Amino acid sequence: MKLHRMEKNYAGTANFGCMWKKGEIPAEKIKDAGFCCLNENGKRVVLQSRITAYWPDGSVKWTAHCADSNKLGDNIEVHIEDTKEKDVSGEDNLKIKLLESSGSYEITGRDFSAVIRKDTDELFECIKSGDRTVFSHGKPVLKLEEPHSESGISTRITRDYLGRIKNIVLEESGDVQTVFRFEGTHVCIAPDKKGQEKIPFIIRLFLGTAARDIRIQHTFLYDGEEDKDFLKGIGISFESPLEGPSYNRHIKFAEDNGVFHEVSTQLTSWRPRLPLSLYKEQMKGLPITQESMKECGDEDIDQHIELVLANCPHWDTWNLTQDSAEHFSIRKKLSYDDVCMIDALSGHRSIGGAGFGSEAGCVMIGVRDFWEKNPGEISIAGLSGEKACATIWFYAPDAKSYDFRHYAHRGYNQVCYEGYDYKGADPDGIAVTSECSLGFSEKIIPDDQELLEFAEGVNHPAIYVADPEVYHEMKAFGYWSLPAKNTEVENWLEEQLNRAFSFYSQEVEQRSWYGLFNYGDFMHTYDPVRHQWKYDVGGYAWDNTELVPTLWLWNYFLRTGRPEVFRLAEKLSRHASEVDVYHFGKYKGLGSRHNVRHWGCPCKEARIAMAAHHRVFYYLTGDRRMEDIFEELGDNENSFLNKDPLGDFYEKEKMKHPSHARSGPDWSSLVSNWMTQWERKNDEKYRDKIVTGIDDISKAPLRLASGPDFEFDPESVHLYYIGERTTGGTHLQVCMGAPTVWMETADLLEKPEFEQMLIELGRFALLPRKQQLEECNGLIGEREYTYPFMFTGLGAYAAERICSGNCKGVVLGAETISKDNKAEGHLVAQRTWRALLSSLISENNIDGFMTTETIDAGNKHKLTEIPWISTNFTAQWCLNVIIALEFIRGDLPDNLLKAQELVENLEESAFHKA
Repeated sequence: MKLHRMEKNYAGTANFGCMWKKGEIPAEKIKDAGFCCLNENGKRVVLQSRITAYWPDGSVKWTAHCADSNKLGDNIEVHIEDTKEKDVSGEDNLKIKLLESSGSYEITGRDFSAVIRKDTDELFECIKSGDRTVFSHGKPVLKLEEPHSESGISTRITRDYLGRIKNIVLEESGDVQTVFRFEGTHVCIAPDKKGQEKIPFIIRLFLGTAARDIRIQHTFLYDGEEDKDFLKGIGISFESPLEGPSYNRHIKFAEDNGVFHEVSTQLTSWRPRLPLSLYKEQMKGLPITQESMKECGDEDIDQHIELVLANCPHWDTWNLTQDSAEHFSIRKKLSYDDVCMIDALSGHRSIGGAGFGSEAGCVMIGVRDFWEKNPGEISIAGLSGEKACATIWFYAPDAKSYDFRHYAHRGYNQVCYEGYDYKGADPDGIAVTSECSLGFSEKIIPDDQELLEFAEGVNHPAIYVADPEVYHEMKAFGYWSLPAKNTEVENWLEEQLNRAFSFYSQEVEQRSWYGLFNYGDFMHTYDPVRHQWKYDVGGYAWDNTELVPTLWLWNYFLRTGRPEVFRLAEKLSRHASEVDVYHFGKYKGLGSRHNVRHWGCPCKEARIAMAAHHRVFYYLTGDRRMEDIFEELGDNENSFLNKDPLGDFYEKEKMKHPSHARSGPDWSSLVSNWMTQWERKNDEKYRDKIVTGIDDISKAPLRLASGPDFEFDPESVHLYYIGERTTGGTHLQVCMGAPTVWMETADLLEKPEFEQMLIELGRFALLPRKQQLEECNGLIGEREYTYPFMFTGLGAYAAERICSGNCKGVVLGAETISKDNKAEGHLVAQRTWRALLSSLISENNIDGFMTTETIDAGNKHKLTEIPWISTNFTAQWCLNVIIALEFIRGDLPDNLLKAQELVENLEESAFHKA
């Protein structure tokens, strides 16, 4: 498979995925199959590989790889080879070595070694360069703040916690990268609550071949009491030894423009006056040696420096704090506990780069999305002593503590579309994942450009992807279209897709959708009167994957290959897979619907958490944290016993089975989880769960076109038809990603009956109401297929299948379509385009996603807005256009005049632009 570097950047070890054709690496040859990588010069590069997915026949579908991006270059090709005949000539043989004993792991890379003990609470005991220790005693750290009231006086108590590691797993070991997974919790060290355990963590330590390839992925899970366990600080600390005089101890932080640089002791003084040349040399980052002192022209320089060192401040501690998306500060202090910190510098946004060093060498720190996931902090203490203690705070102690409480004591269902009127906010079980990297060198302090490049590499790690045409040909992730602009309408559609993406990409910045718990998510619905998103209105605030913007963005990336699309989708997947869902407890495997707080809605549903949201991200990057997520979802149908998605609409005593599942979005979300586990583990158990549901739905009178509400038994995963009632609207059956999941699943199963059911639903949903009632003999009653544009992806699928004769005599209500009935297929295609185009074109208005500018609104001199916008509409419209273009492009009007004629006299659907 040919791949290219998505962005031009340095980033050490690159992690990427490859897709393989069905049968290309058959099951019987997997054991002997290996992979080799050639760079653009035809030179072999050391490659570490693992299988991440299988085709139904057991052959390899996806693999994850890692290699040194510096050696890979811009273009690579990954090949299959027989491991018995592997040719390593020309291959870089500088590989990682691992030695495991009963008590420890010893890892040796190209220019470092590391020791990880099995019986301690440290992430690493030491990381060395030769015989010199660079890092030691890596530990998880936590601060919780508790409100306290005594004698009418309100105050806050902060308690410190240290990590307790309960399990260490060597997750991956190879030539390029070694990965350890630490699981544990934080233990209070404060005397009044000593030993109390709070806030579990999962931390991965990635050790690459080189000194710049030490990466940490930090996940914490909230299990506190929301009324009193406020987050005051969480992160990782380590020590680094220092050597030499204090004037050779330097610190650097990345600023908005350039690098902040200072030293523990400045060689500038009022009396005795030191030569300016020495100070300039010091601030260039050069070591001050006996030779440089002699060259400064002061015969008594030794005595003068000794006098200065005895009588000047020795700066010990520096904190870089990004307290918001708009402000950072750098402060410093002496080593005493009872002195203040003084302000050194303020700025806008730091990219999260820091470095410090002495004559023992230097250390570099990079924190990914440092200002975006504010408040964050990098603290370096002890620079005036024998060792520095560095703490990477993913939540900054210098910021206001994070309050997990809800904004109200109840829900507001009728007015604010908030699910139910009872309070359903519960943060217990949510998570956040952050990333950072460490590097070191023999220098006394890294050069400015070196530090900035390191930090940029952490923020934009190297990833290799294939061209969109390659993924499209292999039907990666099902059905989506490639861009084309051969007609006026095609050009218009592509323009709207680009406008929609650009608007949301810019809106993240314009609305400052940043912060540790927010970054990655979008808001749900816009308020044009306030010129503000409805951030304070129950069901209209944070989107929480509502109507699958994840699938829209990932499909848009697959068809364009644009790096900025990848990064926006990546941030959404990282957030939505962590903060919006529950990772333990009674709601494990479920997520919270859209709300003012990410966990605020009483509706806890599988559709928010389903694996389909993040499969593209996982297979393109091999991200290890996603494996944890998918494991949580594998059998999460059992959570339906704790939270029946329709429990508030049906009387429990009248039910024959323990829960409910709508064919969509509940069962369809389970299908995405089962499909992902089936392909990841090559386990037929999960395929059988899918087939059980298909067989049950096929027994309903209209099969998949029947009323979506079913009773559900999580233990047997059987569905039971209970009539034509549809809770919440028929559109919910398809608008939460079900068509995307079902179409890909149908191909994997090679089960014609399921494909026929999809065709039936896609065609039936877009029929005129009168014809629907005639074909089903009135069975659907008052149930209507609301918001028809949401069915258009499935309608396009049906149209193409009917035209091609693949419907194989599908029974659609009371009539049968023959194999060669192309006229019917084109009629379905026409209805599909009418429903889709009419939602964005009306009354000669073809502006689409055109933005406007409002003066002095939203705290902007010029506020860019789309007054009618909602993420629901945008995500569904864009996703369905991308799918429809794949199936029925030939039925699309070739100019906008014909498009307008097509949608004339058609009743406008909801979610239409105002």
